[in-house]
Amino acid sequence: MKITQLEYFCTVSECRSITQAAQKLYVTQPAVSNAIRELEKEFSINLFSRSKNHLTLTMEGELFYEKASELLKIIRRTSCQLYDLGKKHSPVKIGIPPLLSTLFFPDMLLAFQKKCPHIPVELLEYGSIRAAALVREDVLDLALVNMNFYNMDKMNSYRIHTDHLVFCVSPKHHLAGEREITIAMLHEEPLIMYNTDSVQNSTLNTLFETMEVKPRIILCASQLYTIKNFVSAGLGGACLYSSLLRDCPELVRIPIVPLITQDIGLVWKKGKYINSGVEQFISFIKETKHLKGRPE
Repeated sequence: MKITQLEYFCTVSECRSITQAAQKLYVTQPAVSNAIRELEKEFSINLFSRSKNHLTLTMEGELFYEKASELLKIIRRTSCQLYDLGKKHSPVKIGIPPLLSTLFFPDMLLAFQKKCPHIPVELLEYGSIRAAALVREDVLDLALVNMNFYNMDKMNSYRIHTDHLVFCVSPKHHLAGEREITIAMLHEEPLIMYNTDSVQNSTLNTLFETMEVKPRIILCASQLYTIKNFVSAGLGGACLYSSLLRDCPELVRIPIVPLITQDIGLVWKKGKYINSGVEQFISFIKETKHLKGRPE
């Protein structure tokens, strides 16, 4: 049994597809298939029930996945500890949502690298909900997230900034002259929303459902550039962090009432061993009060 085989098996179990697992792992499909076959041969079990377009874990496969996942977590944690013993820093893996990255990076990263040039940092782009989940799964060390989601109490956290949402439209939009916008006013309005694993979307969708408001969603995007282009073209409005719009004079920003505040901060797993690189990054964030480009 090899660590690579366990990683391939766990990825296939999560994707329920060898093709998708191979794409996620950046390896060939035969490499993934061979790894699964070798595990099944070594332990004399069938890990998957195979149909034409779908893989399902067998009862033995479910138990194997549980044990393999736990073993991989132990290996990653032990690897970090051994790196510390050798005084060699493993990369600090940080999940960052695309919209929040425009607020805090690259200035935050440049300032950290200037202070701690010996500590490598690896940034991976995910929405807040997915990034937080990957922190709990030990795939990421830290995540910069919108902290307004239901299970935040299960994680360690440090608030960096509090922002609020504003409604953005083009100057020619029929709501551009409004002094303020309520959620009720967005009924049947064309909207550009953020991607599906964002806390921002969850917040808005909860408000829409509570107030029985049904906007017309024309696009879910992950990049600010795309959202701004759609709004500027007059295709619809968007609810965005106010701090994102300081350099967008082409858009009309309308306050939303009541105010929708959003806390932005850093999260990491409770009860997990924190290596020195991660610890120094957390300390850097707590000590740094005024990074260039950071919203105040």
